[in-house]
Amino acid sequence: MMETGAFILLDMFAAWNNWLGRRMFFVVLSAFVCGIIFPLNWSSLLGVLAVGLFAYMTFIVSLETSFRDFFHVLSKPWLTLWMLFLIHAVMPLVAWAVGNVFYPDSALTRLGFLIGAAIPIGVTSIIWTSIVRGDVVLALVGVTVDTVVSPLILPFYIALVAGRLVDIDYFQLLLRLFGMVTIPSLLGMAVNDISSGRLKKFSRSVGGFTSKAALFMVVYINAGAVVPEIRWDSSLAKMLLVILMLVMLGYYLGYAGSFVLKDRRPGTVAAMIYNVGMRNISFGSVLAVAYFPPAVALPVTLAMLYQQPLAAAVSYLFNRFDRRKKSVMGRR
Repeated sequence: MMETGAFILLDMFAAWNNWLGRRMFFVVLSAFVCGIIFPLNWSSLLGVLAVGLFAYMTFIVSLETSFRDFFHVLSKPWLTLWMLFLIHAVMPLVAWAVGNVFYPDSALTRLGFLIGAAIPIGVTSIIWTSIVRGDVVLALVGVTVDTVVSPLILPFYIALVAGRLVDIDYFQLLLRLFGMVTIPSLLGMAVNDISSGRLKKFSRSVGGFTSKAALFMVVYINAGAVVPEIRWDSSLAKMLLVILMLVMLGYYLGYAGSFVLKDRRPGTVAAMIYNVGMRNISFGSVLAVAYFPPAVALPVTLAMLYQQPLAAAVSYLFNRFDRRKKSVMGRR
């Protein structure tokens, strides 16, 4: 009887999870609106909560991945290297060019655009890839490798443009990113292998539902913490439009970059769009505030207003495409 009840509960959560998965745009939008209506004062406790929620989401997603899958992707690293090239070479150049066009007289604003484009891949790219049933292993490898690579690239990039070498405690940064991504990923894959994949039903029901609730909280915390720092005046309108364009270009670059693939599967395209398009803006904001004037931090922070809603819009488009494809196949 108890076993039957557990299966019914899992099926119920699976239905809720699927229902939320088809409406993530509205979930994220409502979290963002809550952040505007109920702003938060940033504290270390909120920071710990956000990191914990990230780690939980990563763990749940990794329950559907095995070490065999992970090392299979690593054994063919060219796709990961291609994404890193788009992220750390092409996108920063695009951001710098856009900055020169729209802010030719503001070197600090241009530097803010550059930092926003060159920071590490956002951890939530793994979650969004999972939501649209993309190649989670590829997304996970991309985030993990970039976690190690970015701290080595970023200081020299900034030094090249800003004329100064930024001294950052990268050991603490690595520990934080490893805690958010690497450790929960390894734990999730280990649990998956030990259980022989038997927990996939949990990750697609209770785990999936609660991870989406965690994503709601992360978006709310980020939006609620950013909104009080923004001065809503006329000069902000131009910057908001430019940043919207840059964030959209990031997602589009991931999509356009997928056309070089011989085997261009939807799951791979999804992973590329989210990996190339999403950035760890929390890290970028901390970096900009700690080492540069407010004019540098503002463009980085404002990108947070667009990144998650646009990620949700991409998932909405993927779901529409998937439904249309199934409809066409059904007619045949």
